[in-house]
Amino acid sequence: MTTVRQRRVGKGTEAAEDQPSEEKNVKPDGKILSDHTGGKLWNILSITVGGIVAISLGLLTSVYVATLHENDLWFSNIKEVEREISFRTECGLYYSYYKQMIQAASIQQGLHGLVYDNKTESVRTINILERMNVYQEVFLSILYRILPIQQYLEPVYFYIYTLFGLQAVYVIALYVTSWLLSGTWLSGLLAACWYITNRVDTTRVEFTIPLRENWALPFFAVQIAAITYLLRTHLQPVQERLTLMAVFIATFLFSLTWQFNQFMMLIQALTLFILDCFDMLPTAKVTWLYSIQISGLLLVCVLQFFNSMILGSLLISFNTSVLIARTIQKNLKKGGLLQRLGKLILHVLLVLCLTLLINKFVKKILNLESDEHIFKFLKAKFGFGATRDFDANLYLCEEAFGLLPLNTFSRLSDTLLFYIYVFVLFLMAVAAVIVAFRNLSGSNQVQCMEKMEECTITLKPDAAYNLIHTVLFGCLALSTMRMKYLWTSHMCVFASFGLCSTEVWRLILKCIHLYTSQRTRVIKYSIPIITLLYISYKFWPGIMDELSELREFYDPDTVELMNWIKSNTPNTAVFAGSMQLLAGVKLCTGRTLTNHPHYEDKNLRERTKQIYQIYAKRSPEDVYRILRSFGTDYVILEDSICYERRHSRGCRLRDLLDIANGHIMDGLGENDPDLKPSLYPRFCEEIKKNLPSYTIHFTRVFQNKTFHVYKLAKHK
Repeated sequence: MTTVRQRRVGKGTEAAEDQPSEEKNVKPDGKILSDHTGGKLWNILSITVGGIVAISLGLLTSVYVATLHENDLWFSNIKEVEREISFRTECGLYYSYYKQMIQAASIQQGLHGLVYDNKTESVRTINILERMNVYQEVFLSILYRILPIQQYLEPVYFYIYTLFGLQAVYVIALYVTSWLLSGTWLSGLLAACWYITNRVDTTRVEFTIPLRENWALPFFAVQIAAITYLLRTHLQPVQERLTLMAVFIATFLFSLTWQFNQFMMLIQALTLFILDCFDMLPTAKVTWLYSIQISGLLLVCVLQFFNSMILGSLLISFNTSVLIARTIQKNLKKGGLLQRLGKLILHVLLVLCLTLLINKFVKKILNLESDEHIFKFLKAKFGFGATRDFDANLYLCEEAFGLLPLNTFSRLSDTLLFYIYVFVLFLMAVAAVIVAFRNLSGSNQVQCMEKMEECTITLKPDAAYNLIHTVLFGCLALSTMRMKYLWTSHMCVFASFGLCSTEVWRLILKCIHLYTSQRTRVIKYSIPIITLLYISYKFWPGIMDELSELREFYDPDTVELMNWIKSNTPNTAVFAGSMQLLAGVKLCTGRTLTNHPHYEDKNLRERTKQIYQIYAKRSPEDVYRILRSFGTDYVILEDSICYERRHSRGCRLRDLLDIANGHIMDGLGENDPDLKPSLYPRFCEEIKKNLPSYTIHFTRVFQNKTFHVYKLAKHK
């Protein structure tokens, strides 16, 4: 529907911060003092240069994605309606609340309109702040109203520049995490360069600006950086308290800005649980992190008017269960290998049972069914039985919720990222297994096999956390393509850390009997620099070509539809249609909707399935009755859905509806034996024939190459 067309012309070496020198020479007192002072000055210089590079790269990334967005759409030159249409699907819905707050007579009236909203779902009044994560739009709109910038900056630019600015925060956080892990800012530089050169697989902010993940992931990256710092040893009490505060703030902001926060933090909690079980993290810090997750999510719950989906989240149940199980099993980390393994298995089973019990109990009390579609989807996705559930199949048939395509790895390999990531992951995983076994068995040394050389393999808590984090989020990305952005950005951090890590190169060189501190230092800096030179040589020309390519937004049919709606329908008119299109209708025209793309509500899901009967094999009387039950005045039919070819047979929207209704699907192919032929033809096709049985209920009032709008008769 919406397309884009071609535009018509109108080195140095720095010292690692926390790397103790390998050899200490005995020197006169004056010399020691002089070296100590020189080392401090060198560290200050290194931190200053590294900080400047981090900020510069963050700002450059913001400018880069902003320029791509402008070049792709010619955003500065197109009309306001075209700008709004460019916010596709749910992006348009979220942006509409920012626009609503800006246009309200006062901030108080704008907030009242959100808390008592009757235009997002017809014949219902809902609390937008409770149902959706739109506090960022509220905050930004208030900020725009109170700052003296209205005459210099349009509201839409204030909005998109804020999102592009958050990309700077994102890149800086990735840079800092890699720096903290490796001890050199060269690692952060490499992580940022990989993030930029792999932009197709690390972010989609330039074409899905208001998407919730574009708000949330920068705060998630800040949280990971803060956790990485927190897990360092020998922190001062003041440093620890400040870091915990940073973790809490980042966790809270991440939770506030994305409805899927609980699932991402559940994976993070599993990371902490695994490492704590194998005694690879300090228990006290793990407890603090569990508590921060719970308190951050509960604070968001309060702000979202006690959203029941948050209260019934698996994260709160899991974290609570872990803390209870710890209290019950006080001697979990004592005993020999077999005793520890036995206790560990019991601990895992206890936590699992408590989690399910608490979650079931909370959901029963709250009568919570908002997230049941997610569990139905997961059950069907992982092969626990086929389903005819419309909502589950709607997710299963979307490419974004399918497996990660194999061509992703070829793109990541072009920049050497994937090769280096796998290499580092393998080394760190082996080290983690050895350390975990040593912790469980109580032994403190591991023997290298060659020549019986003794070498101690260690894994710092911060590195251990990032290792399990990347493994679990990698599994998530492999199973669900939409979640790859959580993995690929961290992949940049993890690979660059390994390439610049003294510990990694020391381990490799010791195992092949080539270790010296000088050789380790040379490799630690030379290989990352060579990698950076290779990336620059290979990808700089492509980036320049990309920045010079000029195109423009082009979707005349949707523009014509929106202009017609604004000019020819009353402000109180209610529109029915596809979720994706109706989000644009609300944003561009302000008309009332029957349904929308924010799918985390059972009543809305049932309503959407009913509205979508316009694409099923139903009688005109049935469709009219359904639409009028939701107060519909106009229905919009899209040829791209009625005659869909994007999906294969069995995954087209009309097929999903046929299966859910018990009807045989169109076209050649197999059908389940219990499916029956429908008594009626497909509504969206038959209505265009203007038969009397249809015209008595529906009158066509608008038509172009893509859309057909019908007005519903108002029978007594």
